[in-house]
Amino acid sequence: QVQLVESGGGSVQAGGSLRLSCAASRYSTGGYCMGWFRQAPGKEREGVASIDSVGTTIYADSVKGRFTISQDNAKDTLYLQINSLKPEDTAMYYCAAVVGGSWYVPCSPNKEGDFGYWGQGTQVTVSS
Repeated sequence: QVQLVESGGGSVQAGGSLRLSCAASRYSTGGYCMGWFRQAPGKEREGVASIDSVGTTIYADSVKGRFTISQDNAKDTLYLQINSLKPEDTAMYYCAAVVGGSWYVPCSPNKEGDFGYWGQGTQVTVSS
């Protein structure tokens, strides 16, 4: 079982930066893979980035070079650093988790269906 709580969203001007956080309460002894997703108004949710249990990261092409996913295992916290924000980054951002039975758990932001646990989201609004 995993409980996820996002924070750090807000309203910023284009070109600015934000760091989103996701506090995880983990009750499983299995491995985890974590991801960030976003959903803009009127659009489908899309995967942004993921980080697996050995630290391998995967990014959507649309955010490469501007977004950085990281995690602090000691704090059970997932981060998403967003730089050079654009108005098209405006969306609700969600963190999500895949829980596996072994210590190694891979995942990808392109495989949303693999993620079984979701936070409530944090809103990011970018003005031009």
